[in-house]
Amino acid sequence: MSYEMIVVAVVVCGMIGTLIMDIARPVIIVFTALTILLVTGILKPEDALAGFSNEGMLTIALLFVIAGAMQKSGMIEVIMKGWLNKSNRFIGAMIRVLIPISALSAFFNNTPIVVTFTPLLKNWCEEHQIAPSKFLIPLSYATILGGTITLMGTSTNLVVHGMLIDYGYDGFSLFQLAVIGIPITVVGLIYLIVIGRHLLPDQKGVQQQVRIGAKEYMAELIVDHSFPGINQTVKEARLKELTGIYLLGIIRDKERIFPVRSTTRIQAGDRLIFTGLITALTGVQVTKGLTLNMGHPMNLAELKKANSTIVEAVVSHQSSLVYQSIKQVKFRSLYDAGVIAVHRNNEQLQSKIGDILLKPGDHLLLLAGADFIDKYQQSEDFYVMMPFHQMHMVHRPSFKGWLTILIFLIMIILITIGVLSMFKAMTIVVAVMLAMKVVTMEEIKKYIHFDVLVLIACSFGIGIATMKSGLAPWIADGIVTVGSPLGLLTLLFLIYIVTNIFTEIITNSAAAILMIPIAFEMAETLGLDPMGFAVTVTIAASASFITPIGYQTNLIVYGPGSYTFKDYVKIGTPLSILVMFITVIIVYFWWF
Repeated sequence: MSYEMIVVAVVVCGMIGTLIMDIARPVIIVFTALTILLVTGILKPEDALAGFSNEGMLTIALLFVIAGAMQKSGMIEVIMKGWLNKSNRFIGAMIRVLIPISALSAFFNNTPIVVTFTPLLKNWCEEHQIAPSKFLIPLSYATILGGTITLMGTSTNLVVHGMLIDYGYDGFSLFQLAVIGIPITVVGLIYLIVIGRHLLPDQKGVQQQVRIGAKEYMAELIVDHSFPGINQTVKEARLKELTGIYLLGIIRDKERIFPVRSTTRIQAGDRLIFTGLITALTGVQVTKGLTLNMGHPMNLAELKKANSTIVEAVVSHQSSLVYQSIKQVKFRSLYDAGVIAVHRNNEQLQSKIGDILLKPGDHLLLLAGADFIDKYQQSEDFYVMMPFHQMHMVHRPSFKGWLTILIFLIMIILITIGVLSMFKAMTIVVAVMLAMKVVTMEEIKKYIHFDVLVLIACSFGIGIATMKSGLAPWIADGIVTVGSPLGLLTLLFLIYIVTNIFTEIITNSAAAILMIPIAFEMAETLGLDPMGFAVTVTIAASASFITPIGYQTNLIVYGPGSYTFKDYVKIGTPLSILVMFITVIIVYFWWF
């Protein structure tokens, strides 16, 4: 191995290791790796920046805008809600949901689909006394499977499409992947409905757990006339300096005071609502004038008022909040929201709320201002689950909703018949949406997830480094040497397995970008059509079923479904094996 190969290998291995250990946000880790390769001279500036002008990456940016406009229209949500309500049985509901959801995911970004339908399905489950955990992993898996049917189904497909164009090929056509996507989706849905549902846990949702066990981490203290802090501010009364707990809200007659600020004054008769380590209340109870309300069980509904709501949010991989405490980020003042509870790995964290260090996948139960959803539904910090009771209250301009769908359908037709490329069609659609005021520039800024785009663009640079240093050809030669005596079918299985392992421990797009150069070198060494190898890598990079961290939709349902890591392994491993065998066999006979 040359000096350049060793440096690139060390940087890539270090990058993968730090991504696995969750030391920092993925975009920071990958950007740091790219910077090292640039500083050491292995990458030229134009190579390091190549990903930022890649057609696939720019197409993903446009797809974010279109997906945001579709989500804003609410039309699909309304249609699906009516469709689901016609079913009263679990099996019937699964069939009614998973089939159309997988079809939708072939054309729409699956992240907003899962964010939108998670509260809808949770509400249906609660109404029919079914555990949400029986529905949410299948929801995520159905969107992943459906995303493999078309070019625009996932960001991974578009990333590989962009790389193919860079290599001098035409890239994928809109339905080229359907030859594999449709069979794995059909088989995958049959598995989930017939077998997978029996492997899913029977867990209550977080809000159900909170309602049932609120007394375990929420408590109420009543202020009487003997309390020395009457007419003093919260700060003066030292109610914000309590160890292990924090003051979430105040109930004063019919008034709900939220958020509680340092300048809020305490009055006799106030009901102080605390959350955190409720065992720490022992020390507070001895304070004269504060009495624990034993006869009034804490109720979440009592905390809400006209301008507040209970919201569930899942911390994303791209969040600026990760590895910082709730107190450090000044969560309450930053988001106008108080944290009622934090769940991780299906357990409520028993710690003072302000001291909790947030991690990707953490499920937050928030008491938030009425405008929280409008402000942060498109935030990169977390995936916000709109409360079901608010869905019908959101203003949906029906004309613009139908106009959005019409524009989208025209785009699909033009791409399918070959009049426009994917990138050109999406550019025109976004321009038309702006001109017709379907979306605004401010909304576009919110819809585009810049962290994701920077992560993908930086990964392109690292992929170029593996090629130019000779590392990718060296690895490809090694795989061919080991696998070629066993035949082409074995090589396809090897490339699939390696890609799939990468996508489970890092990210799907990064896995594809790292593996495509290796796959192309293998094709060149063997003198075979590289398109078959590219398709194998593309499907393997999307087929993330075994861990909650490999794919964003798995992470979104992780907390709301009250799942554990083992749940994904148990139900996802058979599905992953099924998808692998179907993909490799079809690629072998269709392309080779």
